[in-house]
Formats: sequence, C-alpha cells, structure tokens
Amino acid sequence: MSKYEELYKRIKEEIISGQIKPGAKLPSVRKAAVLYAVSRTTVQNAYFALAADGFIYSEPQSGYYVSRRTAERIEDKKAGAKGRVIYDFKSGSADKNSFEFDVWRRYMKNALRDQESLLTYGEPQGEERLREVLAEYIREKRNVVSSAGRIVIGAGVQSLLSVLCSLTDKKGTVSFPDRSFVQGASLFGDYGFTVGYRNKNADIIYVSPSHMNKRGDVMPNKRRMELVELAAANHSLIIEDDYESDFQYSVSPAPSLHALAGGGNVIYMGSFSNLLLPSIRISFMVLTPELAEKYKKNIFKYNQTAAKTEQIALCQYIQDGRLKAQIRKTRRFYTSKARVFARMLEERIPAAQIEISENALQIILTAPFDKEPSIFEKNGISLNIEKYENKTITAILNTGAVPQKKFEAAADAIAEILKK
Repeated sequence: MSKYEELYKRIKEEIISGQIKPGAKLPSVRKAAVLYAVSRTTVQNAYFALAADGFIYSEPQSGYYVSRRTAERIEDKKAGAKGRVIYDFKSGSADKNSFEFDVWRRYMKNALRDQESLLTYGEPQGEERLREVLAEYIREKRNVVSSAGRIVIGAGVQSLLSVLCSLTDKKGTVSFPDRSFVQGASLFGDYGFTVGYRNKNADIIYVSPSHMNKRGDVMPNKRRMELVELAAANHSLIIEDDYESDFQYSVSPAPSLHALAGGGNVIYMGSFSNLLLPSIRISFMVLTPELAEKYKKNIFKYNQTAAKTEQIALCQYIQDGRLKAQIRKTRRFYTSKARVFARMLEERIPAAQIEISENALQIILTAPFDKEPSIFEKNGISLNIEKYENKTITAILNTGAVPQKKFEAAADAIAEILKK
C-alpha cells in the first residue's frame, strides 16, 4: 500500500468511527503534511481520493470538509447491520413536513380554553357540533347525505367496527378484499362472523374503493355499480371504508358507493389519520337509518373513545377551511415525493420497470432478482413484496415515511441490492 493509500485509509476510518465529525474541517494540505509526517503530494492525493469517494468535499478558498451525507449513510449502514429499519417504505407513516404543527397547536390551545365543555364527559356518539360539521363536509365532498344523528365518531376505524358488530344480530358471513385486512377480519371473527375474501355473496362486504389493495388501485365506476346492484339484490350490507379518497390525484374522482346506493345498505366510514397525523385518532361512520335507530336505543352501552379536546379542535379546523387546505398540501406533497423517488430508481436501475399507482402514492417496482427477499430487511429496507417468482421481484414502496433527504441513499441501497 502506497503512502497516500495508507493516509486515505486512516482518515476514512476516523470519519467512519466518528472521531472526525460530519461537517468538520480537515487540516490544510500543508498542516496535514506536518501532522502525518508525509509530503504535501501524499496529502493532496489522499484528499482527492476521499473526495472522489464522497467522504469529504472541497470548499474553494476554504478547504476540505467531512461530508454530512456520507456520515448519515455510514450511520444508516450501522443501523442496518443491527437489524433496524432505516428506510421504511412499508408502514405509510407520516412525513413531518406534510403537516403544519403550529396551526394544529393553536386549535388545540383554543379547544383547551373551552372550559365548560371540558368539565363533562364526551358524548358516546361524538360531539354534536363536530357531527353536524362532518355531515356537511361529506355531503359536499362525497355526496354522502346524512343527518348528524346517523354519524358515530370513534378513535379509529377498529373501534367503530366493534360498535357495528355489536349492532348486528345475525352473525353471518363477511368478506374482505384480501388477507391484508388482518385487524378487521380478526374483529369480525371474534364476534362470531364467518370471514371470507372476495366473496360477492357475503352478508357483509367490506371494501375500500379508493385504495383497494397495497398497490393503491382505485375501483372503477363500472365495478362500483355492479357491487351496489349485487348487494341490493342479495340484501347485503356494504361497509365503504373511504380510505384515501382525497388522494385520487391521477384519476378522476369516483362517486362513493353510499351515493350510488342512496345510502340504504351502505355504511360509510372515514378517518382523519392520513389527512392530518396518525396520532390524531378520529374516525367516523354513517349508519343506515335502521342501525342508527338501534344504536340510539342502546347508546348507554357505549363510551366515546376519541379525545374530546381533539374533536373540538377538529370541528373548528374544518369550519375554518383548514382541512381543505391541508388536503391540497398533503396530496401535492406525497404525490411529488413518489414521483421524485420513482425517477431516482429509474436512473439507478435501468433494468427495472417502475410504475406509480393509480392513487399516485405508491411505487411499483419490478426487476430481475435471484436472491432471498430477506436481503432487503437485512439492509434496513422495509417494503411490501407483492410477488417473487421466475427470478423476478415485484415490490410496492410507499415513500410517505422516508424523509426526502434520505432518498438518494435509499435509492442507492435498493439499486445495490438489485445489481448484486
């Protein structure tokens, strides 16, 4: 090993180990020659090699500095070696830059000032004023016509499904789109229902038309009408989880099943976790007139699970038009992230086929692959593997939880795995 290679290796190890911190300025060529007892040419060659490999960069008239991005990638590799998730393309968690925390904080502070409201327990059905605002909101947004009296608010869809199951006397069959709906299927099973998948003749049919599967496919209008007509003929109940309807960005907005069916046999469900933050657990459902009547007779059996302060804050947030603005911002933000990362993958993996889902949020990657899929996990990459056969892998990536500053490192890591 030549002298400049020895010096290169020494400085590189000091950077990797953290002895030289990200952003730190390296000694000048003249000073380094004295410190390391080598010639200036040796230092210059070592610095050139470190810069070429991305460990340092040169600032004109200033000197050499340790690259922050390289340091982050080193830390990411260490985390991956310990089995931690570095790039989460699976969970769909929120990006902190998608939400205006200061604005929401103001609404929460205002809700806490409403002392009279906070002195009482929350209404089991949800705060009346919020239900009135929601009734107007879903009528305008999705043509779901309902009175506030038919709306039930809860902390998440799961808690509302539990209420719905308790209102259903006949414990018959329930159908889900696929086996990824684990929590819903488990809940219905616990209540004595026979759980199936893609069964059009089930007593209860659970669908999420705006996000039918992991790919983010949107249910076509023709299929919506067929489902509504079939359910009416079979006297089936449809549960329409209108998950991500606000993110139908690349396709024309499709009518809700509730509107197509006239609401007679459709339970409409919505949630604010994706539009605001996952931690804001406020969901709602619109009961049929018959189930709403039954709910009112048994309302004493139920407790409210959603925080009263958040309900008060959300009510004013919607009234002031903040939710509409947040939807526009969130939609632009996440669809832009998907497009940016898709381009990075296309540049790095020419052999791959890269698609963006119908709702413009997911990336579908299909590429040659002849290794164990667990290699992604071992390198700290979490993603949904849809199919792996004939030395070809199809993976679904949701960029929501990955900060954009980590995109290049993440794309490099995926490309490295697929090129090996």
